[in-house]
Amino acid sequence: MNIQTIVKIISAVFGLLGVIFLFRIIGVGDEEIKMAASAGDFGSVTPLVSLAMAILLVTVAVTIIFSLINLASSSEKLKKSLIFVGCFLAVMGISFVLSTGVETPMKDGEVLSASGSRWVGAGLRMFYILAALAILSMIFSGARKFLNR
Repeated sequence: MNIQTIVKIISAVFGLLGVIFLFRIIGVGDEEIKMAASAGDFGSVTPLVSLAMAILLVTVAVTIIFSLINLASSSEKLKKSLIFVGCFLAVMGISFVLSTGVETPMKDGEVLSASGSRWVGAGLRMFYILAALAILSMIFSGARKFLNR
């Protein structure tokens, strides 16, 4: 049995379970689900949510496994990947060093710690740096193609 047959069988099983759980939810009805949920009973919706989490887990696991297998197949691909991971970590370090943290009260009454605030600031700065690098690389690539004509 090859991998494509296995994937088709697993997809069919997940699809069939999804249809069964969907018809079960439709059969119960909106009003009963709302009343049960207000009482804390999510029994009719829980199987569908669990199925969705299982599908997500399988998808992430397969993606990671095949990505690692693909990286291990070529030392050049591994080297390039490690360089990009190093660059990503360098951007994260620069973002963290440039950010500051202040204890911040939140809407629900809790307080965001100074460390948490610093990580949020670092994440925002990292997004801005990576977005600027992506835009600059697109501009550079387009200009290079335009000038080479």
